[in-house]
Amino acid sequence: MEEWLEACFPPEVRSNRAERNHRFLEEALELAQANGCSRADALTLVDYVFGRPQGDPAQEVGGVMVTLASLCSAIDLNVDEAGDAELARNWDRIEAIRAKQRSKPHGSPLPQ
Repeated sequence: MEEWLEACFPPEVRSNRAERNHRFLEEALELAQANGCSRADALTLVDYVFGRPQGDPAQEVGGVMVTLASLCSAIDLNVDEAGDAELARNWDRIEAIRAKQRSKPHGSPLPQ
């Protein structure tokens, strides 16, 4: 994964915590939407999460990994295979990903 990140993004992009947070949240929301989560439920969860104390990043990463594996089990997907397939697909899309990155408004949570 690090090899792909280094090949695809300049250091200032791959190490930008706000940018990485936004892209992660975007992908998580797209996964939830693909599995039938409504906008109303997503917004309810946003209010719930941001109404609680901030968590510890290391513990939250663990929670994400366990929850993603559980979701994949529930929808009959292999989490490792899905990740490997997407990484392989993205190796072939580096130029398109770079172009999209360059065209984005900097500092915005929106991807374009």
